[in-house]
Amino acid sequence: MQIIKNRKYSIGAEIFGDGSVGFRVWAPLRQKVTVELFADENQKEDPTNVSLEQDGNGYFSGIIDSVPPIIKYGFRLDDGEQLYPDPASRFQPSGSFGLSQLVDPSRFKWTDNNWRGIESEVKIIYEMHIGTFTSEGTWKAATKELPELARIGINTIELMPVAEFEGDFGWGYDGVNIFAPSHLYGSPDDFKEFINAAHNLGIGIILDVVYNHLGPGIFLLKEFSQDYFTKKYTNEWGQAINFDGEKSGPVREFILTNAHYWVEEFHIDGLRLDATQQIFDDSEKNIIDEICQTVQTAASGKKTFVVAENEPQNSDILRKYGIDAVWNDDFHHSAVVALTDHNEAYYSDYRGSPQEFVSLAKYGFLYQGQYYYWQKKPRGKPSIDFTPQRFIHYLQNHDQIANTCYGLRIHELTSPGRLRTFTALLILGPQIPLIFQGQEFGSSSPFSYFAHHNDKKLAESSKKGRERFLSQFASIKSVNGPLIPPPYYPEALTRCKLNLDERKTHENTYGLHADLIAIRKSEPVFRVAERKGIDGAVLGEKIFVIRYFGVKPENDRLLIVNYGKDHELSPCPEPLMAPPVSKSWKLIWYSEDPVYGGGGIPEVFSEGKWNIFGQCAYFLGS
Repeated sequence: MQIIKNRKYSIGAEIFGDGSVGFRVWAPLRQKVTVELFADENQKEDPTNVSLEQDGNGYFSGIIDSVPPIIKYGFRLDDGEQLYPDPASRFQPSGSFGLSQLVDPSRFKWTDNNWRGIESEVKIIYEMHIGTFTSEGTWKAATKELPELARIGINTIELMPVAEFEGDFGWGYDGVNIFAPSHLYGSPDDFKEFINAAHNLGIGIILDVVYNHLGPGIFLLKEFSQDYFTKKYTNEWGQAINFDGEKSGPVREFILTNAHYWVEEFHIDGLRLDATQQIFDDSEKNIIDEICQTVQTAASGKKTFVVAENEPQNSDILRKYGIDAVWNDDFHHSAVVALTDHNEAYYSDYRGSPQEFVSLAKYGFLYQGQYYYWQKKPRGKPSIDFTPQRFIHYLQNHDQIANTCYGLRIHELTSPGRLRTFTALLILGPQIPLIFQGQEFGSSSPFSYFAHHNDKKLAESSKKGRERFLSQFASIKSVNGPLIPPPYYPEALTRCKLNLDERKTHENTYGLHADLIAIRKSEPVFRVAERKGIDGAVLGEKIFVIRYFGVKPENDRLLIVNYGKDHELSPCPEPLMAPPVSKSWKLIWYSEDPVYGGGGIPEVFSEGKWNIFGQCAYFLGS
């Protein structure tokens, strides 16, 4: 054995071209680290034991000559009784607490050589949870469905976290082994085949990663070093990760290597950074900025896309770092109030008024520093200087569906006509639309919070924590909710699995989404280079218009949204309603088309009047 000098990654186990294997792990808490390798699947044979050597700054490393590519291993620390998985393990076939498995990335043969990354300016994002997207809940099953997603126009999939976590099922936001794709969904090569197939269909993949905390099982990392975490900051979900304290260098390296690894080794096209407000770093160069740079470097010239979630709506994350776009909860909250006529809990500072939707279309966030009564403090920072392409809008996502009493989807909380209207606003609005899995066909499957834990106390604590969170909703609290299976019950998972046959039985809704996506991708005004600007105006109590100005006047478009009663515009002094010179408006699309289950509409133009049907959206061109 010899000390490792040249490696692809600074940590983990790597198989080299000559068949040897290099190991490197950060364990400053220890004086001795031994790697034990098992060639037998059931570990009945005696392992091969090799002591690693200290190579400075708390790292232990070494090379072992010629071992089989598929072999399990673990680290013994200071001659202790227990074997620990590699903190940078590429695969945990028996779960978080089992042995790690060597993975030879060269064995997978990629065929996506022509893929240049997410180049499409008109992005249609589809949020997916692999465990519930199909009945099987595997990479292989999801891969079979990719051609259909491509057919309806999806060109970007945002995967909920897939890093190995403790338990038999979960959302993935409590990852433990952040380099290892969960064994619950299949092998690492199955994951790669999913990405490879997506790229060959023109679909990019961004991966949701959690760099603000780790889930149950962090004691595994603490056995190597206590410095992975810090008490300097208070984290909502666990211990904050140490990005700026003493010995934070190797921790930063751990996270940055992880980002590089997903992009380089798995051909991931970008990341979605979960809850960035809980990533604490006072360093001269913020870790978020370094993550963004790392993604670009790892992509080797391919187009990448990095998304952030930031609940306080701190627009500095767009201004200071390399973040491409941010989730905009303001759109969701206003839309839900307009769709349901309820504004309790964190919806209480929204009215669902036409002016809110006009401002959202033009300026990004609604709250850019104004006082926010629900949180009793100012909310947000200015975003008025950012283009619409820096914001992602949605009517549903994993969090917001689950934050209802039964994990209900939005179509179960509003009328069909009003939902069609807001679906048009989502997909034909200026910002990037995100569709949550099953939304496109009005899935009857709920999406509630589910998280299995082997520790019964932890499972019960998770249930009570969920109840406390939902108690902010007076309506849920009054019925002693949530009235769903506890998060650790198997039914909590199985009831959320999609029934993909509903694409046929709910063909009206499915066709609505496919047609709107096709319009967005075909109309020039949805491309920045083909658009001179955007404006909007309130036309009535629950009616507004968004005007897209094309580079060529004939490409101007109007999106009229009426989520109230029938409305007659007469007279119509709003300048945005005037057609370009020597042109007239023509109806391109409307949401009450009977093909979508609508009841039809009266003639739009009649004797100089605009007849705007209630609960209907219109898309017009000149």
